[in-house]
Amino acid sequence: MSTETQTYSRNNPFVSTMLVNYVMTDKDSEKETRHIELALEPSMHYTPGDAVGILPTNRDGEVESVLQALGYTGTEQVLDFFKKPTDLRDALTTKLHIGKLTRGSVNAYAKVAPESTPGLDFLKSLAGQDNKSKAEEYVYGREFIDLAMEHPGGITDPQQLFTVLGRLTPRMYSIASAQAKNPGTVHTTVRVVRYHSHSRDRQGLCSGHLGERADEGVTMPIFLHANNNFRLPQDPATPVIMVGPGTGIAPFRAFLQQRQANGDRGKNWLFFGEQRRASDFLYQKEWDGMLADGTLTKLDTAFSRDQQKKIYVQDRMKENSAELFAWLESGAYFYVCGDASRMAKDVEQTLLDGIANGKACSPDAAQEYLNTMKKEKRYQLDVY
Repeated sequence: MSTETQTYSRNNPFVSTMLVNYVMTDKDSEKETRHIELALEPSMHYTPGDAVGILPTNRDGEVESVLQALGYTGTEQVLDFFKKPTDLRDALTTKLHIGKLTRGSVNAYAKVAPESTPGLDFLKSLAGQDNKSKAEEYVYGREFIDLAMEHPGGITDPQQLFTVLGRLTPRMYSIASAQAKNPGTVHTTVRVVRYHSHSRDRQGLCSGHLGERADEGVTMPIFLHANNNFRLPQDPATPVIMVGPGTGIAPFRAFLQQRQANGDRGKNWLFFGEQRRASDFLYQKEWDGMLADGTLTKLDTAFSRDQQKKIYVQDRMKENSAELFAWLESGAYFYVCGDASRMAKDVEQTLLDGIANGKACSPDAAQEYLNTMKKEKRYQLDVY
């Protein structure tokens, strides 16, 4: 297949080279957030709002631990999910999800395990919808290695692992660059997840890979993923409001680079939040430069730990409620990226309160206003 027609995907990734990988947060930060730049070939194109899929591998040490717990050498031959032959070590490194334990894996393990498996009755008691909370409690903080060690002997044929374990899936990261300003590369912003549970040090599968095993020059499989539900307005004069705490800032760096490259006249207002200004202000110099050249009209920051009372992006929205509503009335698009569980809900409620105050209307009428924005694609979310 020629380069011009080559389409890269999860099942046919592009082997990219790591060009840039550095920690943006200060040594005093409680977080480790990295800026990543990966090489693309000329046929690969993306739009601000899209994501980059990165296919990680399991750590060698973790693979070795699983092999030891199961009593295998790694040279055993198995068929992968596509029925292609490979050896067990390669399967555990690149194909099988041995990280975060799932209820499905526990149930499947209990089904294939011999009756002599220690604690088998307990594992079987976790099956079924009625026992969901009990099962969730068991899997929390555990990985497959814990299951294999706490209930040894459950796997009698290495091929069973393809029934018990899920597929090692790519991790999707919001793209933090505009191709117009960064030809041949794709950027993203990654927080490295590390934690300790059940007497073992753990790390996020892909973030750990990027944090420890992806130095500049290393290659890794990637692909680009379109997100047509997260797009800049077509009219370059339209105002844009962006709320992106933490790594949620990534797509808005792409948006602002694109508007800067285009010379778009629309106003841009960015809300950014993190723990501390001194150690966690991601891309600060770039925002300062964009404020200076007029690309960024307004920047409001919320550093939650810099004062006794925690301040979040929704608090900054509340302080600017009247102006926010005026921007909405002038046709502004409103974007949110980041944590779905709490932040996005709090931001939406604050927005609804601001609409209700601005229109002097009921909560129901404010909701109707927001529903209209959604229908017009003026309210867009990229949350996870």
